[in-house]
Amino acid sequence: MTTGSSTEGILIRTKQRWVSDAVELVSSMRFAISLLTLIAIASVIGTVMKQNEPMPNYVNQFGPFWFEVFNKLGLYAVYSAWWFLLFMGFLVLSTSLCIARNAPKMLRDVKSWRDNVREQSLRNFHHKAEWSSAEQPAQAAARLARQVGARGYKVKLVDKDGSTLLAAKQGAANKWGYIFAHAAIVIICLGGLLDSDLPIRFQQWFYGKQAFAGNGIISQIPERYRLGIGNPTFRGNTLIPEGASSSTAIIPQQDGVMIQDLPFTIQLKRFIIDFYSTGMPKLFASEVVVRDHETGHEIAATIKVNEPLIYKNVAIYQSSFEDGGTKLKLVGYPMRGGENSRFDFAGEVNGSTPLAQAAGDYTVEWSGFRPFNVENMNSAGNGAGGASGGDARAVNIGKTVNQGFMGNLDKHLGSGAKNANNKDFKNVGPSIQYKLRDKTGQAREYFNYMQSMQIDGAYVFLAGMREQPDQPFRYLRIPADDNDSVVEWMRLRAALANPALREEAARRYARQAISDSRDTPAALREQLQQSAQRGLDIFAGDGKTSGFIAVTHFLEKLPVAEQEKAADIFMKILNGSMWELWQAARAKDGLEPAASDEAHGRYLQLAINALADSAFYPAPVFLQLSSFQEIKASVLQVTRSPGKKVVYLGCLFLVLGVFSMLYIRERRLWIWIKPQEGGQGSHALLAMSTQRKTLDFEKEFEQMKAGLAPAADSAS
Repeated sequence: MTTGSSTEGILIRTKQRWVSDAVELVSSMRFAISLLTLIAIASVIGTVMKQNEPMPNYVNQFGPFWFEVFNKLGLYAVYSAWWFLLFMGFLVLSTSLCIARNAPKMLRDVKSWRDNVREQSLRNFHHKAEWSSAEQPAQAAARLARQVGARGYKVKLVDKDGSTLLAAKQGAANKWGYIFAHAAIVIICLGGLLDSDLPIRFQQWFYGKQAFAGNGIISQIPERYRLGIGNPTFRGNTLIPEGASSSTAIIPQQDGVMIQDLPFTIQLKRFIIDFYSTGMPKLFASEVVVRDHETGHEIAATIKVNEPLIYKNVAIYQSSFEDGGTKLKLVGYPMRGGENSRFDFAGEVNGSTPLAQAAGDYTVEWSGFRPFNVENMNSAGNGAGGASGGDARAVNIGKTVNQGFMGNLDKHLGSGAKNANNKDFKNVGPSIQYKLRDKTGQAREYFNYMQSMQIDGAYVFLAGMREQPDQPFRYLRIPADDNDSVVEWMRLRAALANPALREEAARRYARQAISDSRDTPAALREQLQQSAQRGLDIFAGDGKTSGFIAVTHFLEKLPVAEQEKAADIFMKILNGSMWELWQAARAKDGLEPAASDEAHGRYLQLAINALADSAFYPAPVFLQLSSFQEIKASVLQVTRSPGKKVVYLGCLFLVLGVFSMLYIRERRLWIWIKPQEGGQGSHALLAMSTQRKTLDFEKEFEQMKAGLAPAADSAS
């Protein structure tokens, strides 16, 4: 029995010691600092890496391998990752234990006078002074108590075996700074957890809620994908076209979205955009009507950026704006073969339209429309395309980004909106963005401007293309003709693809280059015609290469010594043949020949460059916007954040705590007063202490010593 009881006692003491050691570790400063370091690193990752983006975006950005690694680590939603919430929970626990262990001792110390000191211990203080006085001890104690109290100290007199101890303190509230600062960490973390997606995860774990990854009408989405109006915290977006309404918000999740039902319906009456004279917007606002589901009460309000509407503890912010389904009318031009028949086309932004006129089975997916494009005309290439020499492979300076509201603004305004310091802004007009998807599901994205713009001294139409969403657009420059259209260039493109017209153009060129006379050998004219025909055929391409690349391949087959001279002759013949090809195409369509002047010669050169670059613009058709009926949509962020006021309280505590710790200095003062030997007068021993020894404290001690010791008496 004795052995068993002893063993049991050892086990109990071992368990108690283990618990004590664990509490000591968790509540230690080194543990808290380690947690804060980890949380800081996680916050940096969450700031640098875009959070809660669609998963394909991360695959495109990092590649399959690193995508899986980062996904396992939860880096795509850092602030809701289990390990981040675990760190936050341990930080709350650590700080709470630290407060629980130290706060009672600090509060006792605040109330304590520390009047259990002895004379000898006061003599060991660094800051001390002694003096003798003719006053009796009681008189000296009363005088000193008045003087010390007048300096802002709280004073207490204690009898000590025939002597009197004057104990004084000031700045004891400094200890409250420690308590406030540590309590602030706990309060702010709890407020952050209240506003996190932890309540949503709780509903997913215990109530079977799931993220919706399909397509469908919001009102018909099943209940398991919806969050009720009693959800304590959420942050979602709702897109409302003008004249439409919404009573739900979309909360993005890693594997889909969740539908948050709102206790009211928001109807968008009008979306407003005002502009400065530079073309930059100065106001975004939504005129809305909010109807309460419970009472039917309606209120009208205008929501602006940084001026939200708060109704039933739900804040409605102006987040961004989108297209609400603008009606588009376009003109289509074939980009393949010798066909040059224009056709009318129509679409609606965010919708799709079959493209029966194209060679093959295509569908146009209308992804974007800009009514205006503010471009920086001082940038490289002097235009929105940023391309030089009409090269469709050049990179666009107006690459779209989306980082918060300003990133979304760039998406709607153009590249010029990104450099507010450059005043050479110009609104180059509307543009459309769409995808052409073939029957196999493959798609390329296109971005075309409605109006021509002046680049390098010439007016051109920019037609952009990219194959992947993370790539910049490459722009083809189609020169504008005399009627500010692409009609003449399309006529020339179709003619170049027509073998009969190429043959006719070669014949016309040979006839124009060599006069028809008896002295001119027919063989020479025939040879020149064949050279022109060969040049046009090479430039038109063989289905694999075309344009200047095909010309380069042809010249590389010649001896190196002859290539430069052959290139010069080839280009002269090609330019002349292309001019005759243009005139032959106009004659075929019943038009007069173009004037042979410098302006039309420059136009032809730009047209040839564009034809060469069109090989890098793989599209069956070119769609040019002719008119539109704009319908705007407002994107509102709808939030319920009960933790906001908790965080505000924590911030107040943090300010009070930091202020108390930095600016309130605790000082303690003791004066030991005893009768002089022989009973004549008194002797005083002064000692002072503080937590932080500073120059101010040294000065205060000297002033205290000089002020308390009578001037006529001796002091040391």
